[in-house]
Amino acid sequence: INMTHMRQGFYAQKYSANTTPMFDGVTQSGANTGTFHHNIGLNPEGINIGDIEVEMQIFTRHNGRTLVVGVDQALEMFRLGTGFTKESGTWIDTYHELEIEAIQDGDIVEYHGDPKKVQPVIRVRGRYRDFALLETTILGILSRSSRIATNVYEVLQAARGKPVLFFPARFDLAETQAADGYAYYTAVQRFNRDSGHTVQPAVSTDAQASWWGSIGGGTLAHAAIACFLGDTAATVIAFAQHVPAHIPRIALVDFNNDCVTASVRTAAQMFHAYLAAMREGDLKEAEKYKLAGVRLDTSGSMRDASVTPLGEKSLDLGVNPRLVFNVREALDNAWQDWPFSATEKVMAQNYCRDIKIVVTGGFTAEKIRKFEKLGVPADIYGVGSSLLRNDKDSNCDYTADIVRLKINGQWIDLAKTGRAASDNPDLRPI
Repeated sequence: INMTHMRQGFYAQKYSANTTPMFDGVTQSGANTGTFHHNIGLNPEGINIGDIEVEMQIFTRHNGRTLVVGVDQALEMFRLGTGFTKESGTWIDTYHELEIEAIQDGDIVEYHGDPKKVQPVIRVRGRYRDFALLETTILGILSRSSRIATNVYEVLQAARGKPVLFFPARFDLAETQAADGYAYYTAVQRFNRDSGHTVQPAVSTDAQASWWGSIGGGTLAHAAIACFLGDTAATVIAFAQHVPAHIPRIALVDFNNDCVTASVRTAAQMFHAYLAAMREGDLKEAEKYKLAGVRLDTSGSMRDASVTPLGEKSLDLGVNPRLVFNVREALDNAWQDWPFSATEKVMAQNYCRDIKIVVTGGFTAEKIRKFEKLGVPADIYGVGSSLLRNDKDSNCDYTADIVRLKINGQWIDLAKTGRAASDNPDLRPI
């Protein structure tokens, strides 16, 4: 975000931006509350509304539990954007005059339907006109990041401790990648803390990993296989030859809509290269030809060649349980026909059975739960656009309410009808 623009209200909704000149004018004119039909139980006469100090609470009314992310960004916006611009154009920083309490990224809040009983994630006290222009951007980052983190957490629970690859980059603006990746990372850490698992975070772009000091991961695209004339095995061999060995070799095996054949053929050629290096005693070279996994990404409108039709067509399409079982069985038994010695066949057996199955394409928490209930031998789930979903069940929209005013040195309750000042035991002074 361009900070100069934020200080000027460029990102603020106009109903917030319009308050700035109003408060400036009131401050300069010295207008007071003497003629107001006010809603407070004491005499406020002589108070300059332009300099009124308020207590604002920021909260979500997402039903149930929300995994909160975006607090750190919101606090940075307060730090850099609190103040006002003088007529001369000089920026006057008044951040030090605020009192702020906040919870941490990764904390969880709950809401159960009563708007008078919310759990604020940030509470700020200070002169309202100094931070009025920040409301839109702060609510926006909290809403998006908390929504993605909460969606990720739900998927991680469904996957029961199996890795979940974060694949929504191509479904949204590039500018969102860093914040989205951080939301995903925070959800993984919170899930591990709550469940005792040690799931490792994995994102698909360097931008998504940039805020937590890592890099993106990935191997092959369908486009690469097309460039190799549709030969999946040849593509993976070339990848193994020329890409550093620390990058996992995961073959994308649905290009020709025959995942079983592509998986077995790729495994065979990779093992032959692996064994040749082992015979030469070149362990470093052999490492390049370890096939870490195969990825099934069959389109939801296609039925893989290995899947025989059943009565309900939808059960046959895309990456479905029977397809994964078919690929697992084929890989586990592929070595039996390979012409090697008894010792080398043991190596081949272990090689094939160590190959993981990654499933991608249209996965949601619901679909993952079905796979897990059926005991489908998927080792890793790749999830994309469903992690961005924003419907009535998943939205984590945030609201900012003024709930108290400072009148003659006293904090007086005053909130929109139907709202009230609330507390959160996780709030800490910033």
